[in-house]
Amino acid sequence: MISSQHTSAKQFQVRVLRQDGPGQENRWEVYKIDHEPDMNVISVLQRVAAKGQTIDGRASSPVAWDCSCLEEVCGSCTMVINGRVRQACSALVDRLLEDKPGEIELRPMTKFPVVRDLCVDRSRKFRALQRVKAWVPVDGYNDMGAGQKQSMGEQEESYPLAQCMSCGCCVEACPQYQKVEVIREAGESDEAFEARKNEAYDNSFLGPAAISQAVLFNRNPTGKMNADERLEALKGPGGVHACGNAQNCVSVCPKGIPLTTSIARAGRAVTVYSIKKWFGS
Repeated sequence: MISSQHTSAKQFQVRVLRQDGPGQENRWEVYKIDHEPDMNVISVLQRVAAKGQTIDGRASSPVAWDCSCLEEVCGSCTMVINGRVRQACSALVDRLLEDKPGEIELRPMTKFPVVRDLCVDRSRKFRALQRVKAWVPVDGYNDMGAGQKQSMGEQEESYPLAQCMSCGCCVEACPQYQKVEVIREAGESDEAFEARKNEAYDNSFLGPAAISQAVLFNRNPTGKMNADERLEALKGPGGVHACGNAQNCVSVCPKGIPLTTSIARAGRAVTVYSIKKWFGS
């Protein structure tokens, strides 16, 4: 319940789960914000920073969060808002208050280590893209003429996959994608720590986004050249076989990417590849 002594019809409360640094205890802080027209969660966080105190009058430092484009393209402002993972820039206050009158709750994503407040370390996600080689390698930058063409049908199937902004919504909602946090040991060098961390990431589930990107680049006329390397990653530890088909990923994707279709195609491609490899073809 929202206390009438703290809020009015033109005000609302913002509950933020805060954490000062990696591995530290988290805590809830509550702020009272004046309602303004056309606010989104980013503008709410800006008002919190300007206010500088909690609802009970205690001094408070600005909440840390990530953002860049502010138009749901970069994916960096992803967080858990009122229990749902989404982008803060496109989360409109009026709609949020319709679902939960008088209050907005902000948490960092739970599948990545917290750096501070709503900022998380997403290096595991980008490590997964490295594992599946989610790019088209080039031999050089000289003009070698037009490349291979794609049919209109192939373009229409590939374009939705190319809209992925690596926001992390799909992995946050995925029950198979468990949090992996590697704690730095006393006196451990940067190189040793990174090697340990990458080894842990390489043995964990790739996640829907990385699988879908592998499918995208294996469909590319030039990217097909490295298809076997991507399929090896997909059939390795934490590959496509680790998917439990919960289908949470496709329901939360802000771009409507057909992730379950990509996962099905990846599974079929890995099976065919494994059979051919078994028979030495």
